[in-house]
Amino acid sequence: MSSRPGGRRHGQSRWRLGLLAAGVVAALGLGACSSDNTGDDGQPTTTNTGSQSPTVQAAPKPAAKIALNPAAGAGDVSPVAPMTVTVTDGTIESLTLTNPTGKQVKGTLSPDRRTWTVGEPLGFGKTYTWAGNALGTNGERQPITGAFTTVTPNGTTGARINTGDGRTYGVAMPIAVTFDSPVADKAAVQRAMTVTTSVPVEGTWAWLDDTRAHWRPRAYWPAGTTVDVDLRLYGVPFGNGVYGQNDLTSKFSIGRNQVVRGNTKTHRLQVFRDGKLTADLPASYGLDSDPGRVTNSGTHVVMSKHESYSMCNEKYDYCDVVVPWAVRISNNGEFVHGYAPSIWAQGKQNVSHGCVNLAPDKAKQYFDSALVGDPVEITGSTNQLDPTDGDFYDWALTWPQWTAKSAL
Repeated sequence: MSSRPGGRRHGQSRWRLGLLAAGVVAALGLGACSSDNTGDDGQPTTTNTGSQSPTVQAAPKPAAKIALNPAAGAGDVSPVAPMTVTVTDGTIESLTLTNPTGKQVKGTLSPDRRTWTVGEPLGFGKTYTWAGNALGTNGERQPITGAFTTVTPNGTTGARINTGDGRTYGVAMPIAVTFDSPVADKAAVQRAMTVTTSVPVEGTWAWLDDTRAHWRPRAYWPAGTTVDVDLRLYGVPFGNGVYGQNDLTSKFSIGRNQVVRGNTKTHRLQVFRDGKLTADLPASYGLDSDPGRVTNSGTHVVMSKHESYSMCNEKYDYCDVVVPWAVRISNNGEFVHGYAPSIWAQGKQNVSHGCVNLAPDKAKQYFDSALVGDPVEITGSTNQLDPTDGDFYDWALTWPQWTAKSAL
């Protein structure tokens, strides 16, 4: 029969088309449906097929944090202690520090406006008050408030220095600081005293007693050195509740190198300039047979110059003896000066009461060449320069002896 084969072929074609359509539908269903997926907890999961990102909340900005130094309510504050207001997470908008009368203290605001620093010493025994505002990164203002009180001392001590601004001194010149009363805390005071030189110079402070501190180099100063002395003594604790009363500064220069050498045995006084002999003068020194009249051996320092000077020595029954061209070389009464009555002995024997006698014209020659601070090295006598001779016996001490007198 011709109809069966034709009908069978038609049926197969429909079956194959049905299978194909079902496959297409299954494939489309697997690619687009996500609702059948489940997570580890068995709950359906979804897949975001859009292009939007999730929204993240920004953290709140912090408020300004204020730190006072000294802290609010602090007492017994040194008037020269570091004093600051510091702000983190913000800046200083306005700030004043005032004393009890309302006067504003000088201060400096840092470029980033985060730190304000006191710029001048404060007074003793006074209460100072902070007032101002800080602006936080959150845009909110915070008040800056607080007060502190500086120390009330049991007493204050002043100081003096021997070197003058713009002066020129000899190569043995010591820097001498004299205090009005004894210093108990020498280390604290010494830390507040600095010496700066234009060329490297080794030196240190030494305490000669409770009221005197001297600075000297290990060897003579190099010629031409510029020296800056900075004594930040105000507000420094001197010990026992006493504080420094004043600051001191001094800037001076060291001149040419001139060293004078005197020998009591050869009766000569020689002047050396930059190592070269420039004068060799006949002299008479202190009488050797009398310990009270001997010119001391050791390195003296020129302390002052006088065109004329009245000499007195009650022990030896003379006073108001005026001599020309007097150069003081110690505080024990030793000078280099002119004295015509002893010309006969000059260069031959020692007859003076401790001074170095020269003919008046020779004394002027030396006087004109001398600078305060020049060393005068005496040798040959039976007595040695020592602490009993007063200022300046600095060079009579060896370097180890000198450094042992430092408080640091």
